[in-house]
Amino acid sequence: MNLEILINNDIKTAMFAKDKRKLEALRAIKAELLLLKTGKDVSSGEIPETLELKLLQKLVKQRKESAIIYKEQNRPDLEEAELYQANIIENYLPAQLSVEEVEEIVAQVIKETGAATMKDMGKVMGAASAKLEGKADNKTISGIVKKLLS
Repeated sequence: MNLEILINNDIKTAMFAKDKRKLEALRAIKAELLLLKTGKDVSSGEIPETLELKLLQKLVKQRKESAIIYKEQNRPDLEEAELYQANIIENYLPAQLSVEEVEEIVAQVIKETGAATMKDMGKVMGAASAKLEGKADNKTISGIVKKLLS
């Protein structure tokens, strides 16, 4: 099912349930989808799944970074709200791979590309990011690539 339709249905459900916190997170996703839909990357009005995944990952990353900042500023109320929204948004992402699974795939990519030193990190990151798109975040991937190449 199309992500936009799924979000709209979940917004209706949250409205009926009077779940304001979930509704806020869902509306944030819908707003970003509308912005993406009117962007230059989407000509047919249909958003490709890869762009949807990137958008959801970006939104989760923003929420988690904000939560860290709120924690540093001693604002647990705002931190909790950001983490709640990140959790809601993560539900629309495919299941994330474990660190061990990501490590296996990155090792395989290193073998395929013939990378041996940190100079080859860009080549490995490009191939690994393409293979793991939507299944792992780039921060995790880059940490594993650095570990395996050094």
